[in-house]
Parts: sequence; C-alpha cells; structure tokens
Amino acid sequence: MNRLAPTLATSPESANADYACAALSPEGAVVALGRPGGAAPFIYLASQSPRRRQLLEQLGVPHQLLLPGPEEDSEALELMLPHEAPLAYVRRVTQLKLDAALKRMKQRALPIAPVLCSDTTVAWERTIYGKPADRADALRMLRELSGKTHRVLTALALGTPRRRLQALSESRVTFDRLTDRQIQRYIASGEPFGKAGAYAVQGLAAAFISHISGSYSGIMGLPMFETAQLLRAFRI
Repeated sequence: MNRLAPTLATSPESANADYACAALSPEGAVVALGRPGGAAPFIYLASQSPRRRQLLEQLGVPHQLLLPGPEEDSEALELMLPHEAPLAYVRRVTQLKLDAALKRMKQRALPIAPVLCSDTTVAWERTIYGKPADRADALRMLRELSGKTHRVLTALALGTPRRRLQALSESRVTFDRLTDRQIQRYIASGEPFGKAGAYAVQGLAAAFISHISGSYSGIMGLPMFETAQLLRAFRI
C-alpha cells in the first residue's frame, strides 16, 4: 500500500479563512455562515456513488450532495488520454471533477463550503480498467484480471474556490483464477456495471479475491484515512 500525504494543488490559504464557510449575498457581498474560527459547518460531496456517501457518513461529517445536472456530461470527464498512465489519469480526472463541482456550486448560488471529489480506477501494469461499457467489456476486463494482482488507485480532492488539497490511496488486489462460468454468472448479477474494473469489492466479487493489501475503503471508492486527513486540514 502506498499513501501519499495531502498536498496543495494551488497556492495555500489559511485554514482559518472565512471563505471556507461563506456565501455571496444577492449584492455580491460575502456573508459569513461558518463557525467561529473559520471551520466549515458542512461539506459538499460531489459524487453519485452511494458507497462514497456511506463511507463519509461513517466519519460523521455533515454533508450535502452536489450532483451534476442533466446538462452536464459527467462521463466525458472520465475519458482517457492516449498513453496516459493510471496515476496521472486518476489524479487528472479527480481535479476535473472538482473544477466542475466548484463551477456548479457557483452557478447554483449555493453557500460556499469545501467540495469533496474522488475517482477510483483499476490498473494492471499501465492498462487502465474503467467502468465497463457493456457485457462484452466486463467479460474482457474480468478475464484479464483473473489470476493477477492489480492496483486500485483512488484520488481525492477537497477544495473551495480559493484552496484545494489532494491525496492518493493505492492498494493491491489479487484475484483467484476465474472460470468463464463464474465470470458470466457475475456479469448476469448486474454488479459489474458502473464499477471500475467491472467489480465491487464489497459485493459478490469478494468471493473472487484471495488477498488485499492496502485500504479496503479506498478500494470501495473513498479511503477513510486520507479523507480524514483532508478534512482535518480544512478543520472539519
């Protein structure tokens, strides 16, 4: 397992900055909403994943969902660049998600608060396994991951319009050798769809996994340790 400490992605501002818990009045003036000392009263979670929401609730963090509108093409943010390395990919996509969420917060005239974004990808060597497009794609992924140890990379970003932090969780997952019958039955369950690598560690695919090294919550999509580090840096 490899854990990278939170790093600043832009010029840092004080952790006590009032902008972390402020809103714009109709006249454009900043109106304080937060607690004394600048700690944000809540955060936005910009994710449609019920697993990430569940994990954030485990930390007891007050949050609201900040989901894309029908006019946004969220899937376009996850398109891979030619020859892109898995680590570069997951970090770039997470920052794009944060950019989109901050823009969303502004367009909807919502109270300003830190926004949490995350992206998870599965990788074997330099091959990236995103969400399967269809049954054939899920079959291909699971056949290629069968009997191998792959990496699961989850990048996090927590930010406001003036400050952002990022972190990374890297874990390793070993699959038993899978028969085509096992794979086909798993695909028929519907579980692989919408999941990086075409599987869910917390679901039926747990029966395929012989070994895990790293963060179980990170493999699910929101590493608890790294998330808590980022929240502490924002005094949440």
